[in-house]
Parts: sequence; C-alpha cells; structure tokens
Amino acid sequence: MRLCLAVAAAFSLLASNTSDYLSAKRKLESIEKERLRPGTRVLLTPAELKAYAEKEAPAGVRNVGVELRQGSASGSALIDFLKLRQAHGEPPGLLASWLLEGERPVRVTARIDSGGGKAQVKVESVEVSGVSIQGRLLDYLVRNYVLPNYPDAKIDEPFELGHRVERLEIAPSAVNVVIGR
Repeated sequence: MRLCLAVAAAFSLLASNTSDYLSAKRKLESIEKERLRPGTRVLLTPAELKAYAEKEAPAGVRNVGVELRQGSASGSALIDFLKLRQAHGEPPGLLASWLLEGERPVRVTARIDSGGGKAQVKVESVEVSGVSIQGRLLDYLVRNYVLPNYPDAKIDEPFELGHRVERLEIAPSAVNVVIGR
C-alpha cells in the first residue's frame, strides 16, 4: 500500500511539474510572439518558473530551485561546473578539472530593477557549497563560467527586455510581466 501511495505521489508531482512547465512555456511564447495587448499582465508563478528552469537547464545543472521576494529573486541548483563547461565544448585544464569536478550546491540572489522596457540585474550574493563568493573570485566565475556559457547575459548593466515588455514586477507570489506598447 505504501509503495502504491509513493508511486501515485511521484506521478502526481511529475504531472504537476509538466503542467507548470507547459503553462510557463505557453505564457513565454505568447510574450515572444508579441500578440498581447498593451497593459496585459502575464503572471508567472514560482512553480512555473522552477519547472521551466528545470526543463531548460543545461547539462551539469539539476535540482533547480526558485524563490521570489519583493524586487528580487534567488535561484539554486546543484551544478557540476566541469560538465557545464564541457557541454559548451571547452575542455578544462588538469587543475581546473580537479577543482571543478563534482556537483556543488549553488545559490544566487539578485535584485532586478526594470521599467521603460529595460532591466538591470544586480547580483546581491553568491554561495557555492555554503561558501560566500565575492570580489575577485566572483568576477572570475562570472567572466569564466557565466559569460562563456551565457554570452547574452547582462550583469550590473541595463539591457532591453524586448518583445514590448514594459517591466517585470517581482513579488513573493509571482512575477508579473507587464506588456507595453
């Protein structure tokens, strides 16, 4: 009986994750196609964002978590930096292989300011394996892992939101994507 309940719970969780992923994907596609009227608000829940991030995560990233706060968001995951780098065709050297091999719990918290069709992401904290990273080491990780893997990422500099998105309203319960003209 316990096995049946466990299997039923697992299938329920998988169905929920799939449903949240498909809902998020549908909403994001509606924004990208620019068919929404000005003033439309597209609500993305933490469950939808988590399911989407899990499904779209690159090799070397798993167990994604999303937490929203007023004006900021935190993301967490188990990341194998070596696999992440190899997935982008960059074989690391021997020392880097030794230092980066294996999964590490990573948590990033960032403030997101937006308006007028632009946004800026300000990294507030980064933690890898429970160790806070800042200063030169954080700059090194951004320069050597984040930007090579995500060359379009903009950190601490304004960028266009695109697709007529006016602003992002981030609250603990959801992200509202507000469509402009």
